[in-house]
Amino acid sequence: MKLMQYIDRTNLLTCTEIEKVKLLCYFHLKKNKVLEFHLKDVSNWFNELNLSTPNTSRLKSKILSSRFFIRGSKENTYKLNLMTIKEMDKSYPEMDIKSEEIVSVSNVIPENIYVNTRGYVENLAKQINASYDNNIFDGCAVLMRRLLEILLILTYEHLNISEEIQDKEYNYLILEKIISKAKKNKKINLSRNTKSSIDYFRTLGNFSAHKIYYNCRRSDIEKTIFDYRVIIEELLYKSGIRV
Repeated sequence: MKLMQYIDRTNLLTCTEIEKVKLLCYFHLKKNKVLEFHLKDVSNWFNELNLSTPNTSRLKSKILSSRFFIRGSKENTYKLNLMTIKEMDKSYPEMDIKSEEIVSVSNVIPENIYVNTRGYVENLAKQINASYDNNIFDGCAVLMRRLLEILLILTYEHLNISEEIQDKEYNYLILEKIISKAKKNKKINLSRNTKSSIDYFRTLGNFSAHKIYYNCRRSDIEKTIFDYRVIIEELLYKSGIRV
């Protein structure tokens, strides 16, 4: 759970000052392993959320008189007491669960392109964005290639011509051959831009997956993000996922 989600979940902004301290202390204990805190830490937590900076002497008195806290092991440090932690564990059990939620901003594929499509398409798009956000560029390139391949196959299936990209045992051909056939297929009728740029993303993904001495860089993806967005949006329509 991210901090802003936690704030919404706990209604932190409507709480009293000492309740805010308790909630933030618990969050940083669970997520950042902050066992003890200084008053300066509290001020920093409040400032990060654009909350009014607490009066230090008044806050110290509130903490010392509160049932939530005890003194820490070092001078002028404090921590949640065990009973409070147990109570909060019961109230917020999700804090001990490792989330599978993919959190990202829409850098490679804007959200309005992939929302309300299909679950696995949305998850791949989010993973692509999250990889790019976190500088995992090889992973991003491989995922971009994967989404491209999936949408091409879905396009063939949607048009009831999937046998054109299958071998005698009904296994799908390698992506290079699928792309080559798709470029020539009049039923699919790929746009000129897609035909000219689609192989770049296949090659980029292949290099990231198989080239021993190659590492994908931000510039390798950044310079072609617009082309990739155009291809993905086009294939979402041609595959029938978007209408």
